Amino acid sequence: MPRPVPNPGILDIAPYTPGKSPVPEPGRKVFKLSANETPFGPSPKAIEAYKAAAAHLEDYPEGTSKVLREAIGRAFGLDPDRIICGAGSDEILNLLAHTYLSKGDEAISTAHGFLVYPIATMANGATNVVAPETDLTADVDAILQRVTPRTKLVWLANPNNPTGTYLPFDEVKRLRAGLPAHVVLVLDAAYSDYVSRNDYERGIELVSTTDNTVMTHTFSKIHGLAALRVGWMFGPAHIVDAVNRIRGPFNVSTPAMLAAVAAIEDTAHVQMSKEYTEHWRNWLTEEIGKLGLKVSPGVANFVLIHFPPKGKTAADADAFLTRRGLVLRALGNYGLPNALRMTIGTEEANRLVAEALRDFMAAK
Repeated sequence: MPRPVPNPGILDIAPYTPGKSPVPEPGRKVFKLSANETPFGPSPKAIEAYKAAAAHLEDYPEGTSKVLREAIGRAFGLDPDRIICGAGSDEILNLLAHTYLSKGDEAISTAHGFLVYPIATMANGATNVVAPETDLTADVDAILQRVTPRTKLVWLANPNNPTGTYLPFDEVKRLRAGLPAHVVLVLDAAYSDYVSRNDYERGIELVSTTDNTVMTHTFSKIHGLAALRVGWMFGPAHIVDAVNRIRGPFNVSTPAMLAAVAAIEDTAHVQMSKEYTEHWRNWLTEEIGKLGLKVSPGVANFVLIHFPPKGKTAADADAFLTRRGLVLRALGNYGLPNALRMTIGTEEANRLVAEALRDFMAAK
């Protein structure tokens, strides 16, 4: 019997596969370090705001996320009218692709970029063009070499997930200057809150000074609201207007909106998380490096650990750690089969991973 047929190209898309979740076992403590979730959870003020919203669950949300856009505007010095909020930054990435990509178009992403980029691109009938990286870092020249008259979007996670590397602001500006005027540069700043490098800028300046750059951000990482799915975009007025025309009118729930407002206003919680993350990122890099394993120099809330292709492999390390209740992220689907990504967790989890890797490397 005939049955519905998906649009061309849909079945060519590799579905997104999240990091595995631990399976609890009696008598064993388990640590999930596979999804870059904060070990602190959200601000207590965000939890309080979320609970307070339960009194009015019968009411539709305010359709433009006005209170949240205004809170983001206050936090970053931005015009709220140039901000769009969404159900996680994932939704906004897909809205951008739906707005600017169609059959015959191309979008460029980097070799180890976020997996949502090719999915969003291909879902709209466009071709995903992959630019190689240099030392697991986006390469501006490689991106520019792949631009054609069909290029409509360039996706750039800065810092990048899963490598943790970043492009200095001068390089991002060079990329924007080298792109044709009709190409939208999407700067995904999901992990920007963890960066403290002087040569880094999350993208606000470029958005403010060009007509073809947007910056996306999320409340899932340092703010700890991953379960609520809240993200946002800052962009030129004409891009915001176009995307708003296809955005769902109630795409951010009221509890999520109010929790996000409280989260972004609790700057002490954010600063504490940033300082903790930097301390333990440095500690893990040093301790794991002592074992003869390379750790990529990262600036986000995770570390990328490299293993040899033979002998003490990433797959063997993953199995060894999992048996000890330490769940990291395997990266075969990111083209990094010899690496594991570890979220910076509690002090207990961090020390246990270092200890387990020491035992793994010493085992015969």
